[in-house]
Amino acid sequence: MSSFSSLCSTALLILALVSSVGISSAGNFNQDFYITWGDGRAKILNNGDLLTLSLDESSGSGFNSQNEYLFGKIDMQIKLVPGNSAGTVTAYYLRSEGSLWDEIDYEFLGNVSGEPYIVHTNVFGQGKGNREQQFYLWFDPTADFHTYSILWNAQRIIFSVDGTPIREFKNHESIGVPFPKNQPMRIHSSLWNADDWATRGGLVKTDWTQAPFTASYRNFNADACVWSSGASSCGSSSPSTSATNAWLSEELDSASQEKLKWVQKNYMIYNYCTDAKRFPQGLPPECTATSES
Repeated sequence: MSSFSSLCSTALLILALVSSVGISSAGNFNQDFYITWGDGRAKILNNGDLLTLSLDESSGSGFNSQNEYLFGKIDMQIKLVPGNSAGTVTAYYLRSEGSLWDEIDYEFLGNVSGEPYIVHTNVFGQGKGNREQQFYLWFDPTADFHTYSILWNAQRIIFSVDGTPIREFKNHESIGVPFPKNQPMRIHSSLWNADDWATRGGLVKTDWTQAPFTASYRNFNADACVWSSGASSCGSSSPSTSATNAWLSEELDSASQEKLKWVQKNYMIYNYCTDAKRFPQGLPPECTATSES
């Protein structure tokens, strides 16, 4: 992986010049989330400032947000499972209820020590996904916390890492592509065993002698429209005119577009929009409409 390490070093120098990361005020895990499963393997610590998920041979663990959101700019700092994490998946995503659900996914696919994590992203609309893009990262995501963000408004979804966009999924409802905009979603996260597919297609299995595996979370922040009792906290008028809700109409500026291109050129390892073998009847319509590539 010497070429990968060299690329990482170059990346860090570039990002030091082009990126600035601002951390918003942190939420409190005791107030904002609840543990959904894991029989004690998930823990809220430090008076609600830290949450950890653990996985062993018996079970993983997970948590959900108290609130449902309908559009938002959501940040979470995560430190992924260190060492030999092959076979494990740390999932962090937004999802609505029901059989025709909407979903916005990060999944972090573990690997053997020294090999890079794969960041798997996907977008579901009305229960239909198959819109995967995968990336390596330009740093070791297990050595420290990094900020994983989802900007979700009616026009687009932007996935960002430490303020650097890695993917944009635009609203293409005009050409028949479902877009998540009507169903409120909760934040979910889980750490679980997926060694039947997660690492090299299931060839590398989880090494349980390394258990328990632990991922850590802190500094949650949501500038978002909270959905409650059938109404949005943003109201029915257009709140995007307010500076505090500017994210409701936010798009990538020219500098951010350049960062996105840089990440996709150097770190994207799979893009459904270029997988013609997978779609023999033709690529999904958003792939050729504008750039979802």
